[in-house]
Amino acid sequence: MRDAAGELHLIDRLPETIGRLKTLGVRVSLFVDAEADAVRWAASAGADRVELYTEPFARAFERGPSAARDSFAKYADCAQLAHTLGMAVNAGHDLDLENLVMFCELPFLAEVSIGHALMSRALFVGLPVVVREYLNVLL
Repeated sequence: MRDAAGELHLIDRLPETIGRLKTLGVRVSLFVDAEADAVRWAASAGADRVELYTEPFARAFERGPSAARDSFAKYADCAQLAHTLGMAVNAGHDLDLENLVMFCELPFLAEVSIGHALMSRALFVGLPVVVREYLNVLL
């Protein structure tokens, strides 16, 4: 899409930029909502992976098991779609020791990004302890 001056929008340059990064050996992951259209867009842009934005899952998890399962199903569908489209699946945002137990069951999950919850807990119990706690959930 071009603006009034005929210039390409930055988003339209993304596939070219991703292509250049990949020729340099850079693995490209795009951070997207857990929506089928967003996953398809990431694939069409040439991403190697999608990182699914998990705050909506975390909020659903807080509302209880039924809401968590309903939300998780949406993520599972997106993970399956990403895999079908040839992309690996990462996830992150508001994952913690409690909701990560369920989220680890996501099909094709390659990596999780856990920063805030891990570091916040580390202030109280120490980084070595909290890293072991997360590894126990993940492995």
